[in-house]
Amino acid sequence: MSAQGTNQTTAYHRILLKLSGEALMGELDYGTDPLRVQAVAGEIAAAHARGVEIAVVVGGGNIYRGLEAAARGMDRATGDYMGMLATVLNALALQDALEKAEVPTRVQSAITISEVAEPYIRRRAVRHLEKGRVVIFAAGTGNPFFTTDTAAALRAAEVHAEVVLMAKNGVEGVYSADPAKDPAAQFISELTHREALTRGLQVMDATAFALCMENNLPIVVFNMADGSNINRILSGSHVGTLVKT
Repeated sequence: MSAQGTNQTTAYHRILLKLSGEALMGELDYGTDPLRVQAVAGEIAAAHARGVEIAVVVGGGNIYRGLEAAARGMDRATGDYMGMLATVLNALALQDALEKAEVPTRVQSAITISEVAEPYIRRRAVRHLEKGRVVIFAAGTGNPFFTTDTAAALRAAEVHAEVVLMAKNGVEGVYSADPAKDPAAQFISELTHREALTRGLQVMDATAFALCMENNLPIVVFNMADGSNINRILSGSHVGTLVKT
């Protein structure tokens, strides 16, 4: 049982929240918007106050976007390690904002960076969650050629999360096509993992989807820009798109 107590009114007891780096960028071209980070931390803090155990996997696109020119022509593995380091920066920024909101938080990194983060140890992560601490998983899987989507699916399975919440930046959920390019794109309220793979819907990469499907992990794809969505999902409301086996 978590230190903050279990609230029986929530639809999920343990969740994994996948945040894109862009969700922390706000209106900036790249980098981290302190007000946006504060807003995201507030939503997580509100969920934490309801007794939900929360793990977070954060991307690094907001920082890596500013490095793209420097990374052009680099070896893929080197570029991926740069991206992993970008996720560590985002994890530390989010940790600071959460602790300012009086939410106990730990950062665990898949690459060794002991001065600023714990190493990723599954049992320790689970214990932190049980103690009511938010755990932020940084540096993806620690391996090049794998996305932070795959890291989210992997960590969710490892810590026995009940659902993966995929936060999108300004997108309500899954569509039949890219709504920014195709005005005829239709919103999809619910589908299976296999349907998403078959139709080539870009919710997660194929490796991440396969992990979720094999472990019967449902995915809720929702708009992070609406500050009430996480709370509504935890209350059992149908928000965004539900992907399940």
